[in-house]
Amino acid sequence: MTPQDRLLAALTAHGCQTGTLHVLDEAGGQLKLTAQIGLPPHVAEIVAVVPVGKGMAGLAAERCEPVQTCNLQTDTTGDIRPGAKAVPVQASIAVPMMLDGRLRGVLGFAKAEYHEWTPGELAALAATATEVAEQLG
Repeated sequence: MTPQDRLLAALTAHGCQTGTLHVLDEAGGQLKLTAQIGLPPHVAEIVAVVPVGKGMAGLAAERCEPVQTCNLQTDTTGDIRPGAKAVPVQASIAVPMMLDGRLRGVLGFAKAEYHEWTPGELAALAATATEVAEQLG
């Protein structure tokens, strides 16, 4: 199964239309985009390499915990980079892919509509992120 197939399966399982799969390059301290669904081409170029600590995926990697927004278009937390608003989604979450206590990458999930992630959904997203990390090796 390709990274693109894994991402599509993860998005489908959680009712999301758009998403990203970044793998950690430990040597460079960066996240590298391995698969994406639904990003405008110019946004895909921008997020092709994400420094740990920058943007939602980078913050999720740095904190080793999910970073989320209920509405990407109106978020004022400072966690969302201005270019992210070019993606036609509202609810968005970046979930670190942890395996054996180590960060392997970050899965991004997004829904077209406003959505507040419940504790149960957060647990399910974390389980999916771990499963993808295991599949990637």
